[in-house]
Order: sequence, then C-alpha cells, then structure tokens
Amino acid sequence: MSQHSTDPAPAPASTSALATVARHRDWWRDAVIYQVYPRSFADGNGDGMGDLEGVRSRLPHLRDLGVDAVWLSPFYASPQADAGYDVADYRAVDPMFGSLLDADALIRDAHELGLRIIVDLVPNHSSDQHEWFKRAIAEGPGSPLRDRYHFRPGKGADGELPPNDWESIFGGPAWTRVTEPDGTPGEWYMHLFAPEQPDFNWEHPAVGDEFRSILRFWLDMGVDGFRIDVAHGLVKAEGLPDLGTHEQVKLLGNEVMPFFDQEGVHEIYRQWRLVLDEYSGGRVFVAEAWTPTIERTANYVRPDELHQAFNFQYLSTHWDAHELRSVIDRTLDAMRPVGAPSTWVLSNHDVTRHATRFANEAGLGTQIRSAGDRDLGLRRARAATLLMLALPGSAYIYQGEELGLPDVVDLPDEVRQDPAYFRGAGQDGFRDGCRVPIPWTREGSSYGFGSGGSWLPQPDGWGELSVEAQTGEPDSTLELYRTALAVRREQADLGAGDAIEWLKASEGVLAFRRGEFVCVANTTGEAVRTPAYGRVLVASGEVTVADDEAKLPADTTVWWTTA
Repeated sequence: MSQHSTDPAPAPASTSALATVARHRDWWRDAVIYQVYPRSFADGNGDGMGDLEGVRSRLPHLRDLGVDAVWLSPFYASPQADAGYDVADYRAVDPMFGSLLDADALIRDAHELGLRIIVDLVPNHSSDQHEWFKRAIAEGPGSPLRDRYHFRPGKGADGELPPNDWESIFGGPAWTRVTEPDGTPGEWYMHLFAPEQPDFNWEHPAVGDEFRSILRFWLDMGVDGFRIDVAHGLVKAEGLPDLGTHEQVKLLGNEVMPFFDQEGVHEIYRQWRLVLDEYSGGRVFVAEAWTPTIERTANYVRPDELHQAFNFQYLSTHWDAHELRSVIDRTLDAMRPVGAPSTWVLSNHDVTRHATRFANEAGLGTQIRSAGDRDLGLRRARAATLLMLALPGSAYIYQGEELGLPDVVDLPDEVRQDPAYFRGAGQDGFRDGCRVPIPWTREGSSYGFGSGGSWLPQPDGWGELSVEAQTGEPDSTLELYRTALAVRREQADLGAGDAIEWLKASEGVLAFRRGEFVCVANTTGEAVRTPAYGRVLVASGEVTVADDEAKLPADTTVWWTTA
C-alpha cells in the first residue's frame, strides 16, 4: 500500500488566502498549476459539453487537491474547428462555454478559494471567421487587412502552386488558395495548422497593438496570467524560404525551422512583459515553446520576457533513470543563468496521458495508440509524479491525472474530432483520447460530468476511477496526489530552487537531496534496497523499512525527511 505522512494536511485556503499569497510576487517559481480542458472537465447546463459554470462548480475539488493555480484552455468565441484554438473573438466567451459574466464569476470564485486563474492566449493564428480575415477575403487582393495575415501569390504559370513548400503541422500544405470575390482562384494564405486557422503576420504593427489590447482586457478582468499557445511560432523567417524537404513534422523539435523559434519572437514578449508589469499581484506568462533544445527554451524566460516555459524535453523522456537524470541536469543548468524556474510537466491536452505512455515500451513518442500494460503504466505514472513534484521549480498537472486516468485508445473513428485525424501526413490525430470527459461519480449518465451525457464517449468502468470512488481510499491515486501536494507545501526544502544534490544509487535508481528532504525513485522492474534516509513522508508504493535499510518495489518513488 502507499505510505503517507501521518501529519495532518493543511486546512483549505480561506477567502483571504489569495490576498496573502499575492504579496509573494514570485509565487509562480514553485507553483503547482492544474490544467483544465473546459469542454471535458464539468458540464454545468447538461448539454454534454463542459463549460465555465461546470468548472466553477468544481473549484473546491482543486482547492482540496492542493494546487495553486488553474490554467484554462481556450473558451473564446470560436467555430471550434480545432477545439477553440481557432479564435473568432478574443474578447468574447463562446456560448457553448457560457458568457463573460460566467468568466468573471469563475475568476472571482477562484480567488475567494485561494486559486489563481491563467487563461490560454492564441496569438499565432486566428479563426478564418475572425472579422479581420473575413473582411480580408471579402475585400479581395490589395485589401490592407490581408497584410495582417500571410497572403501571397502562388507559384506556377497561373499561380496554381503554393508560395513555398511549408507543410501544415496537421498534414498537407501550409497554404490554402482563396476564391476571390469575382469567383476566380486567387492568392494563397498561410496556416501552419488547420486551414481554418490562418497565421497572423506579426510584422504588421496592428497585430501587436491588438494583442496588447487583448492582454489588458483580460488583465483588467482579473486573470493572473496567460499560457501562450505556439509561443515559438509568431515570427517567420524573412522571405519565407523553402525547406527543401518533406515530412517536415518529423523535424519539429530537432532543429530550428523557418516558421518556428525565430529570434524575432523575443522582442514581442519584451513588449508584452512591459504591459504585464503594469499590473500588481504577480501576473505571469507561460510559454508553450517547442524548441530543439532546453537551452533555446531558456531564451523565452529571460528576465525581461516570459516567466515559465513548458519542459517538453522532460515530458518526452521515458521512465528511465539515466535519461531522466540527464534531462533534469540539463534543465537546471539551462534555467539557472536566466534566473527562471524549471517547469515540469508529464501530460497535457495534446499528448497521450503518461499513465498510458509509461504502459508501453520506450520510443513510441508522445501519441500512442496502444493501451499497453495498464497496471505497469499506473505504477510508473504514480512514481513519475512524485519524482516530478520533488524537483526544483514549478509543476503542471493535467486534469484527470490525479485519478490515474489512462488514455482512451479505442474511441470509434466516427466520434473523433481532432482535426489532425482527418488530414494525412500530419500529427497522428489521436489527441481525443486524453480529452474524454473525466469521471466525478460512480454512477450517472456521464459519471457526474453532467446530466446530459458527454461529447466523447466514456469507457465502461470509468466510474471506478472517479473522484467519488477514490476519495478516502488511502491507496488511491487521488489520495496520493492530495498527500503529496500537502507535503510539498509543508516542506521548506521543496518547491522553488535551482539545484539538487545527487546521491549515490544503484543502476536504475535516482536519489537526490534537497536540504533535509530526500527523493528516491526506482525506475527498474525489480525491487531494490536503498538506505533509509529518515522518516517516510509519502511513497507511490509499499515501502518496507528495517533498521537502516529500505526496500522499494519496482517502479516506486519515496520521499524522506532527515529532520
């Protein structure tokens, strides 16, 4: 069984909690932030789709879990061609999620519970239903609004070929040809993702002006920060040069591309930082920046730019002691010179849940179609979570991982909605598996998600993984998370920092010290014996201690205090 501290957990945050925390401007350096995917978290009106009222009703769960902040994936007005990452109006809430009044109430309630709210911002592209783009199409060639996107004449005798050889991340060319108002084939526009998501031209000053205004709109409403979608993609290389190769998606994350991680993005974020710093309360920026190296990721979190950047190299690392130690060391070494915290993450709305990734053999990537060994995956996932939460810096939790949810790998083709699924040669298109609505109760039409079913089908037996089923069960994954987060908050040596002291350990075992705290992770498939470093605070599996020696089962992490 899991071993937990016998010390009582801290009391839930009071209504004055956020005011107290607000005085700590660097709260984000050791924060645990919970990602909510609104359409799959909780349904407040019974239409089968999650919404802001549903999120609001479940905020006490997040307070009791022990997180510091909530990041909300997009809820803006959108045709939903890519689950809201195609924004038509950045200052409006899509009716499927509620209204601006619902957003305001959610922010206020979260603050009353001591939780901060981070909202998604999508600056690389808009929806093709954005007013700027619709007018650009309607006004035809020469429209000034076309300069706010990337419109280009095509190649070939009649302009029938795309302007360059760039490929969409979702498959196919990164260009679509428009039909002009007179009915003739016309110019092409760039979209690094779906055709319904035209890329903004960030060389045009109106784009920068608009987004600084959008930042102020939501900051004035009380949000505590922004997660920046495709933060590495805003600026394209001058002249939009050909890449000269196909299957470009396979190159992502391995080298700098002419449409990703260009130096010009950093000036944009310096301007944004000036806006953010006008506001009190420790507002923050978080970058989704897929870069070739951790060192390049560190460029986004220099003191005058953003505050955090997701560590995708860590997310992509398999459950292997040698690989994990290498990426941990490289991350800490890269972030230390820029004074930014390391930001650890294991799952999100774009990758297979880590309980399923770790259930499969290494080398299959971050989108996996096989369920693998469920028991093995859960055991490793629990151990990996304790390891992540013990590392210096901030950590992100994706909704449902506190329940040990696996990916739903057997969704019928006819229910899938990931746009990449319907386009060849792009991403695998199986992101729906991590987006299935989460279970709250053992019974009900959608296991407590809502009264009207769920927009993606939930598996049979989903209720046995629910919050209701796991609450109060000492060996449950939910109680492991609750205990670990409470201990993390209590232990002065956990949270913020930029270094660890590695301890001698046998092959396949990671052991490090942070002051009076020690973490030991056994990544092997066999039980191992290690020194007993003191008193067990929490463990992901049953650890036995005799004299000065401890026995750790396979795939188990344990926290110790030497005090």
